[in-house]
Amino acid sequence: MVDMQPLLTCMAFLAVALLYASTGQAGASGYIAIMALVGYEPDSIRPTALVLNILVSLVVSWRFIRDRHFNWQSFWPFALPAIPMALLGGYITLEKAWFEYLLGALLLSAGTLSLVRKPMDDQGVRPPRRPVALACGAIIGFASGLTGVGGGVLITPLLIFCRWSTMRAAASVSALFILCNSIAALAGNWSATNRLPQGIGRLALMVVIGSWLGAQLGSRWLSTRQIRVLLGIVLIVASLKLLLPM
Repeated sequence: MVDMQPLLTCMAFLAVALLYASTGQAGASGYIAIMALVGYEPDSIRPTALVLNILVSLVVSWRFIRDRHFNWQSFWPFALPAIPMALLGGYITLEKAWFEYLLGALLLSAGTLSLVRKPMDDQGVRPPRRPVALACGAIIGFASGLTGVGGGVLITPLLIFCRWSTMRAAASVSALFILCNSIAALAGNWSATNRLPQGIGRLALMVVIGSWLGAQLGSRWLSTRQIRVLLGIVLIVASLKLLLPM
């Protein structure tokens, strides 16, 4: 009898990448949930999610920047402190239970923020004060390093809820933010474990295909309201998978 689990796992990764990429995310929380369900070794989950994050965020960043949604002034004050803090967070290894509760709580908070306030148009956007952006970036960077999610699921809802960015600009900032933080967190994890994930070629191919399709949807075809609602639903579902016993 043919073992269908590898095929189903690959298709699940493709679907997660497509859904997340359409909102400017890389999908690490979804990958983590799938890997936990199919029985991946705990030590391999975070670095695998970070490698896939890097691949997806590269594709999504390129798509959103090419379509001129990216705003440098909304990016660098958050990214500057986040990168070294993600490196520090990636060096720290949490116990499995603490890891799941922390990640679940972060995703639930982010998903709720995505749904409770509508994004503003260009005239309603007001950039945050520089110290506030730096502090938020440091906190999100550290949390992303600890959990392996890249930070996009936290910064996008924050930018929208606080009216610091439009929806598509927030998605483009999120994608590049994820790329930088994931590289830093993976470096921190590697320095602590001296190991990188092996045998993820098929998964890498699936998430690249999914991210390309999803980035096309989010950058060109979905409305800002559809992106916001989709982001909130995806994050809340992912959080419940981690917080509630299966």
